[in-house]
Amino acid sequence: MKPEKVATREEWLFARKALLAREKEHTRQKDEITRARQALPWVRVEKDYLFQTSKGQRALAELFEGRSQLITYHFMFGPNWDSPCKSCSFWADSYHGLNPHLAAQDITLIAVSSAPLERLLAFKERMGWDFEWVSSHGNDFNFDYDVGFGPERPDDLPNSYNFGTMQNPHLDEMHGTSVFAKGDDGDVYHTNSVYGRGLDATNAAYAYIDLTPKARDAEPTSGNPMGWLEYRDSY
Repeated sequence: MKPEKVATREEWLFARKALLAREKEHTRQKDEITRARQALPWVRVEKDYLFQTSKGQRALAELFEGRSQLITYHFMFGPNWDSPCKSCSFWADSYHGLNPHLAAQDITLIAVSSAPLERLLAFKERMGWDFEWVSSHGNDFNFDYDVGFGPERPDDLPNSYNFGTMQNPHLDEMHGTSVFAKGDDGDVYHTNSVYGRGLDATNAAYAYIDLTPKARDAEPTSGNPMGWLEYRDSY
């Protein structure tokens, strides 16, 4: 590993302060985007989705666990897959231990996959994760929130991902995060969804990787940029 440029401490500090100004502007823009995200309109959830959970069958409203906000991570693990997505496992490693902090902010975080529950729980035990992981097997949840693209996807739903920016996804499952809120009227509302690179901010490992000189240079230059990944216990 060779440095692009070697400088004195004073030269480094001058360059770092210039970068700090850009970082502060980025932070202010991020705050503006957060406010715009908070102002998004809500969409009432009309379907009665039922999920298989470690506590038995639960409706979407019950997954809130008494809180008013619910974050669902769409974990790629299809019903016919031999194993879950390594990239999603990479993301899920960031979720372990989060729920007490999120609960203090009136938020519940869960993962949702379309594989049968017993396969989710077996992998969860292997990884030692403590967040709730539920199965949407047999319902339309993955289809309706545009992460399920298998042959059972309803014909009236466009076959596109990330709000239409990716046509004809190459996998029958894609990842994302959807957010729901419980209104004062007791109804459940969909408030936001995020896909693709929009999820980077939720990955703690990437946040640290991006602080280093190499950043993501270890990623393959062609094909799947996350092809370097293994399950945490398989490196």
